[in-house]
Amino acid sequence: MFDLMPFEHKTRNIANFFDTFEKTFFNDFPAGFSEIRTDILDKGDRYVLQAELPGFDKQDIKIDLNGETLTISAQHNAETSEDKDGYVRRERRYGSFARSFDVSNINTEAIKAAYNNGVLELDLPKRTPAQSQTRQIELR
Repeated sequence: MFDLMPFEHKTRNIANFFDTFEKTFFNDFPAGFSEIRTDILDKGDRYVLQAELPGFDKQDIKIDLNGETLTISAQHNAETSEDKDGYVRRERRYGSFARSFDVSNINTEAIKAAYNNGVLELDLPKRTPAQSQTRQIELR
């Protein structure tokens, strides 16, 4: 339960020591490695999903729909350079990035996508709920 709290408990025990050691040791790793960061807005009749994909070309981005799962994936290809000795520090990442979303309440036939200035924007219209036909049954 306390792991969900937005603050740290300052207790002295061996488990906390190793947790702190791990966080300190791997502090240089970027947070969210291989993650696509997204914002999802509820616009009433639709959702708008905005995904950060800076530095990608449109042809590097794929949007796949498999049943009720929408997957956004993108791939950076590593630059090949013979002279790597000139780097003091190299932080730009290369590789595959992917993120999947449940679209069970989305009209998948009407999804639209646009990519501008490093942001992928998906327009996800909500599925209209099926109206149940109700009737009263007369007792005899």
